[in-house]
Amino acid sequence: MELQITTMAEWAAKGQSPDLLFWVGCAGSFDDRHKKITRALCEILNHVGIKFAVLGTEEACTGDPARRAGNEFLFQMQAMQNIEVLNMYGIQKIVTACPHCFNTLKNEYPSLGGTYEVIHHSQLLADLLAEGKIQFNEQKETIAFHDSCYLGRGNGIYEAPREIISGLKKELKELKSCRTKGLCCGAGGAQVFKEPEAGTQDIQVKRTDEILESGVNKVALGCPFCMVMLQDGLNKSGKEHEIQVVDLAELVQQSLK
Repeated sequence: MELQITTMAEWAAKGQSPDLLFWVGCAGSFDDRHKKITRALCEILNHVGIKFAVLGTEEACTGDPARRAGNEFLFQMQAMQNIEVLNMYGIQKIVTACPHCFNTLKNEYPSLGGTYEVIHHSQLLADLLAEGKIQFNEQKETIAFHDSCYLGRGNGIYEAPREIISGLKKELKELKSCRTKGLCCGAGGAQVFKEPEAGTQDIQVKRTDEILESGVNKVALGCPFCMVMLQDGLNKSGKEHEIQVVDLAELVQQSLK
């Protein structure tokens, strides 16, 4: 499918504004696995006729890893750079597929002068399904959902992902640790960039064990950090060929008519 993706600079050059800005994020831009999720979301936005733009080379890291790792100076440098660009274009609404970007843009940028309506892609996809704007092929299957910390406990978004699964007429299998008692994948707080502390079991392996116990062959999620960690857990368990890990955008994309 040929994608129609334009930058904010191209919209501005025509004196126009899109419906929303898609904040791609570092993972969505550079990680080979998450590039597929970026493409999936863009295909869906094109499919339903939403006019969107990306910043392209004008987008920098939100600063989330820097702040979590304790480098407040670097965080503020990165944040102010992004806020200057966003305000220059008069951005009002942002969608992102990364809960870490979502949390930083929504909750931490306002104090630095960057106030926007920020939504996670699960919220957008759930709304599109509820409004009947996504026509899909019904395929019966049972899917587990992994609650990401920054999406669930961090921002209270539990229903939107589940509404996507039910909206696609699929059966949801809740994991042992879910919703407010969800189990972290082990990557948050900049932990994804370092080796784990000594212990008896890596947390992603513990989470993988819960997925295996559920008996599903597909688990959905909405976070690039969780994608990396759960896939790693499955690899360590030797079950990487038995259970498929998909993003919510891919789940919708695979069902499109």
